[in-house]
Amino acid sequence: MTKSIKVLFASAEAAPFAKVGGLGDVAGALPGALNALSSVDLDLRIFMPFHSQVKKYNPNHRLIGSFKLPLMDGKDLECQFYLAQIGETKVYLLDNEFINHQSPVYHGDWRLDGLKYASFSLMVLEAAKYLDWKPDILHCNDWHTALSINALEQQYAEDPFFDGVRTVLSIHNLPFNGWGSQEAMSQLGFIPSTDGDLPDWAKFTPLPMGISAADLIITVSPGYAKEITTPEYGCGLEDYLQKHHNKLIGILNGIDTESFNPITDETLPNTFSSERLYDRVLNKLNLQSALELEVGHQHPMMTMVSRLSHQKGLDILLDSLELIKDLPWQFVLLGTGDAEIEKRALEFQERYPGKFSAILKYDEALARMLYASGDIFTMPSRYEPCGLSQMIAMRYGNLPVASATGGLKDSIIDYTTSPVNATGFLANDISAESFANALCHALDLFKDKVIWTQLQRNAMAQDFSWQQSAELYAKAYYSLLNPSETDDTITEEEG
Repeated sequence: MTKSIKVLFASAEAAPFAKVGGLGDVAGALPGALNALSSVDLDLRIFMPFHSQVKKYNPNHRLIGSFKLPLMDGKDLECQFYLAQIGETKVYLLDNEFINHQSPVYHGDWRLDGLKYASFSLMVLEAAKYLDWKPDILHCNDWHTALSINALEQQYAEDPFFDGVRTVLSIHNLPFNGWGSQEAMSQLGFIPSTDGDLPDWAKFTPLPMGISAADLIITVSPGYAKEITTPEYGCGLEDYLQKHHNKLIGILNGIDTESFNPITDETLPNTFSSERLYDRVLNKLNLQSALELEVGHQHPMMTMVSRLSHQKGLDILLDSLELIKDLPWQFVLLGTGDAEIEKRALEFQERYPGKFSAILKYDEALARMLYASGDIFTMPSRYEPCGLSQMIAMRYGNLPVASATGGLKDSIIDYTTSPVNATGFLANDISAESFANALCHALDLFKDKVIWTQLQRNAMAQDFSWQQSAELYAKAYYSLLNPSETDDTITEEEG
């Protein structure tokens, strides 16, 4: 792959400018990893809204220019865009009256979110024209930017500037499809898709409209690419995705292995490596003491760092802990989210003082301490498109016990399947009983320090760097632009 490839990468978030969830991590790290590849000459540029959160962060930026978008009521929408950088990657910050106000990245009000992201999706294309920078690839992420791909097929179909541009849509979480944006879409000139393979409800819903128009759909793990073709995970689009499976692949996300490095992590009281695991134990002893848990390396400590939502399965976890309440264990939970789930966590803490500690907040330094102190990291997710926490936990020698779903199944080598190479434990059913069995297996092996140490070293040796993922994305781009060169095509199995 030697030809220069220009990629317009559109995203609602990009860390560190604006981050709400995993999308922000991906958009903040993947572009830089792609631009740094030596195997292909990539010019990838990020386009994102100039959110109030970005203004508060206040990166170095300068005004590039302004233009107008026509609205259906005959008025024009005044738009401005600015240039900043994340590392060496150019970032264009796009602004208009639907973006330029004191509001979160996502309002939660579908009309306002619809106006923000439907207008942004059109601004992305107009900004490229203003710059006279024609991309080879338009790479959009989730429903917020999916309408850019639809617009390229509809409103800009006859525009010679975009002739030959190929399109990629990344799906980070299929249930979030943009439903409720219909009024805003109409105001900005969008019309329903005419794709007869889409269900009727999806023909005027942002994410399905983008899925229909995209040349390639990439999910954030191979496992999730397969799961969304089933009724259980397909959110009503499984029939479409089954029929068009030839344009659907999965590529596992990476993590920032420079930031998440137990050897150099300055947030830790004791840094360590796979050859100095005795230093790691000191972190555990410090955490036990701070949380008034019984102090001792022999006490198995389980941890969880998570947004508290139905998807993440805290109810499954607590039910599983009830089933093994008589076994020796300690548990530390860090997270915030749904009020009812938080309430149940606090009630569980009251019932099991000295065993269960619930810290209901978001704290990055404390999260790292949990990764670097716990013996067992729990992820009882009902579904998990990719998951990053299990990768971070393994990097820090905290062995995951997780549901066998999506990216968890793709990134964890189960002890039952491969004891020699194992990096964790998988629960095959989404149930308290199955998860309790996996926990019991882990707790039993924890007693054998020779086996446990080898599992920790296996986990810490895994390569979850973004370079791995970036190579596959670059290969996918190249294959789209050179479909006749079959040797360079990417398959779901490779992803």
